[in-house]
Amino acid sequence: MNILLIGSGGREHALAWKLRQSPLCHTLFAAPGNAGICEEADCVSLDVNDFSAVARFCKDNAVKLVAVGPEAPLVAGLADALREEGISVFGPSKFAAQLEGSKSFTKDLCAKYGIPTAAYATFDNEAAALAYLEQHGAPIVVKADGLAAGKGVIVAEDAETAEKAIRDIFGGAFGAAGAKVVLEEKMKGEEASFFALCDGENIVPLAGAQDHKRAHDGDEGPNTGGMGAYTPAPVLDEAAQARVMERIIEPTVRAMREVGSPYVGVLYAGLMMTDEGPKLVEYNVRFGDPECQPLMMRLNSDLVELMQATAEHDLAGGSADWSERAALTVVMATKGYPGAYEKGSVISGVERAEEEPLVKVFHAGTARNEAGELIAVGGRVLNVTALGDTIAEAQKRAYAAVEKIDWPEGFYRHDIGWRAVAREGGERGA
Repeated sequence: MNILLIGSGGREHALAWKLRQSPLCHTLFAAPGNAGICEEADCVSLDVNDFSAVARFCKDNAVKLVAVGPEAPLVAGLADALREEGISVFGPSKFAAQLEGSKSFTKDLCAKYGIPTAAYATFDNEAAALAYLEQHGAPIVVKADGLAAGKGVIVAEDAETAEKAIRDIFGGAFGAAGAKVVLEEKMKGEEASFFALCDGENIVPLAGAQDHKRAHDGDEGPNTGGMGAYTPAPVLDEAAQARVMERIIEPTVRAMREVGSPYVGVLYAGLMMTDEGPKLVEYNVRFGDPECQPLMMRLNSDLVELMQATAEHDLAGGSADWSERAALTVVMATKGYPGAYEKGSVISGVERAEEEPLVKVFHAGTARNEAGELIAVGGRVLNVTALGDTIAEAQKRAYAAVEKIDWPEGFYRHDIGWRAVAREGGERGA
């Protein structure tokens, strides 16, 4: 079949790489793609915000399945528009995508259906939020309600930081995403991510992962979209995964069905592993980035089959097969990220890096210049991903590949996977 993949990041390169391996995939299109995706797919110039244009493209090119990588088109309603045209889509409806698009929607859903999460309150004006802060104090978590490109969450250790965050959000720092503010208790524990496929009724659990949000070694520096990830997550053993399914994923899928908008796609639960058990931090309505990259390295199942069954409400009795190996991704980013950074620096050595066994370099913010050289055009640029019998082995292999890449304008963390490696009895760094 012909497939259209929406997106241009490292997550989408990993999905393209995996989709292309399926014997069911005839032609893979990607919009807009990147330099790496263009090696796997026919990259097309298509405005994904123009839903009519996307539908026309699908009909003109006999596209039978659309896989939506990022959250913004889903929150805007792309899946609804395509389904109205009879096109199968891997991704939730606009209403269901509120699980990521509106933090207050998700918190209210959790409260109504008894899904464990942090205590919270939602505000649509600054004065009321500041009054709540004065009453409850810090530490506290301040969240812009809507999509804010991963930057709308401030973990405030003191009241001064929290007050500034509230004023900034209501002052327009995140645009329309800050029309409401959610204030939450700061939960204690270790963060992890869990993924499951949902066809509206049936659920296929996938796997757990852990990422590294901070920019620099030792979990220091500003928050980013993620500087690395690994899977499986040791903190999410079989018992913990079963509890997540029973107390968080399954009730959510039932709830969405009851409110009249069955959830279709991948459901990504950001979790805090507390002393009371796993609690929901937030939901995402797409694969994580960079968690998707190591997940795709471990996935033995045919991704097209899984996505098609999800989109066509046919997951009953399904399952996903995983490699027993671990996988780890190191993100290489442009110096200055997540702040201001320069574009256009030349990267070499990616081919040498991929000569390492069990290594794949997934592209994120990359392009080709007029001379055909690989250049950096984004903040997060490369995802160097490796398999290993243990996370420590995958870590060692990934960093050996990183060392073969020549990019003076880039930087990366040197301790991705340190928690898991420590659990395995190894040292913190690579």
